[in-house]
Amino acid sequence: MIQALQDFTATLPPVLQWLGVALAGAIPFVESYFGSVIGVLAGLHPVVAVTAAVVGNVVSMAVLVLGAHGLRGKLARGGRAETPKRQKLRRAFDRYGVAGVSLLGQTILPSQVTSAAMVSFGASRNAVLFWQAVSIVLWGVAFGVLATLGVGLLASS
Repeated sequence: MIQALQDFTATLPPVLQWLGVALAGAIPFVESYFGSVIGVLAGLHPVVAVTAAVVGNVVSMAVLVLGAHGLRGKLARGGRAETPKRQKLRRAFDRYGVAGVSLLGQTILPSQVTSAAMVSFGASRNAVLFWQAVSIVLWGVAFGVLATLGVGLLASS
């Protein structure tokens, strides 16, 4: 799938390649980290590749957070008691907080999934948006730098 996204991005006119990277970054499990790599490998300047991947990832995550927030508000009005399973999940979330889940959660689940889950547990929508954006930027920059260094090593060989 990564190769197909890279090929798609590389076939776009140079002026639109950033759009292909942004679209790739919006896909769960591709996100800013693999989106940055796709952009660098497609020949985009690393800053453009990372920025496009981050923007795509942040936009898709924000849409899901805002949707989950609205859905949570509708469900909360029902006044149903939490199940024991949901209470256990909430305690685990409370232990790590929004920042911890945002920064480390991407190693397990996409930012779109972890952000929607945090909002459903009652986390502040703004806190989730902020910490997820920080995490998306950090992961995108880290993988963009690694991809740039890798391309540099291949070019010097």
